[in-house]
Amino acid sequence: MPAPELVIFDCDGVLIDSEIIAARVEARLLTEAGFEITAEELAERYAGLTFKDILLAIEKESELPLQASLIELAETEVDRKLKTDIRAVEGAHEAVVGVTGRKCICSNSSRQRLEATLTKTRLLPFFEGAIYSSLDTPSGLPKPAPDVFLFAAEKDGADPAHCFVIEDSVHGVAGARAAGMRVIGFTGGAHIQPGHADRLMEAGAETVIHRFRDLAGVLAALSEWDGAV
Repeated sequence: MPAPELVIFDCDGVLIDSEIIAARVEARLLTEAGFEITAEELAERYAGLTFKDILLAIEKESELPLQASLIELAETEVDRKLKTDIRAVEGAHEAVVGVTGRKCICSNSSRQRLEATLTKTRLLPFFEGAIYSSLDTPSGLPKPAPDVFLFAAEKDGADPAHCFVIEDSVHGVAGARAAGMRVIGFTGGAHIQPGHADRLMEAGAETVIHRFRDLAGVLAALSEWDGAV
């Protein structure tokens, strides 16, 4: 396989250390609503899902009715915390610069939040015109649906089989694999718990890296081997 036609980065938990911030806010709101859960538990079980889908999953599991108003409240409070607390994941800038070919972001976050957090972390200039929110796809379906990945590949004119995705969540890995793309798992975010690398591999990641300094070498090595897809 030649060099990747497109390298796709997830944003939350990969480029920016936002998953733990969101998990703390959402866990507090859920606990106050009667479903007791820690931020660490929420991040491990539901990372990669929208808060709406987290609520639906919890309602199904617990049969506890949760107010839809929690969604808007969580969005407001998470955005407020991100403005002050957000940081880029260590090595993210260097890793992005090191991808000399085409690259983009595929995320479940809204475009408004993506642009705000990427501006705050000084990553936005690397992805101008190449930021895709699942909310902006024709279907509007979030990961683990493959839609946002396929949408990005279509816009870029890339063959999904020649795209690499960097993902930190089981749901993101599943979505990328469903799109026919190759996946590198990433465990460098503050929200990652022990054993998560194994779960990413079980979901379909070909390998997992913990440090961004390993990305270039792994991309080069996997590009030489085309038997994974």
